[in-house]
Amino acid sequence: MFEQILGLPVHVLTVHAVVVFVPLLALLAVAYVAVPRWRRRLDWAVAILAVLAPVSAFVAVQSGEALNDALVARGFQGPILDQIFEHSRYGDILFRIVLPLGIVAILLLVATSGHRRVPKLPGLVTPVLSIAVVGLSVAALIYVYLTGHSGAETVWGGTL
Repeated sequence: MFEQILGLPVHVLTVHAVVVFVPLLALLAVAYVAVPRWRRRLDWAVAILAVLAPVSAFVAVQSGEALNDALVARGFQGPILDQIFEHSRYGDILFRIVLPLGIVAILLLVATSGHRRVPKLPGLVTPVLSIAVVGLSVAALIYVYLTGHSGAETVWGGTL
């Protein structure tokens, strides 16, 4: 399932979704926190991205593991595997950041929705969720960069 699409490694295709969805989630979630008057315009986008970003990161991690296994089976060894391991480690960390970011963003959406079915929450809930969203967003942006750069360096480093 995570190996190939039309003869291309799934990983090569899915990483582009991660590079788009994770930064969008991070930036829009921070905007949702920072500019309350924009919340009505951003809530659906944040909700959709809170699902898409973790799913795309999960698929990228799984497809990356399948690609790694295929490369090892084809006889790849040496320093290239060390680079792939570093890239994989960053990708794992990114997923472990993006999943809670998605969850906390959805919780913040619910907490600030004003919907009558949402019970009255303690006053600290929204600020705590807001701080968590901002912190996780910053971490996600850092790890998108580290993961993407290490992957690009592994594939393209020294080519030009």
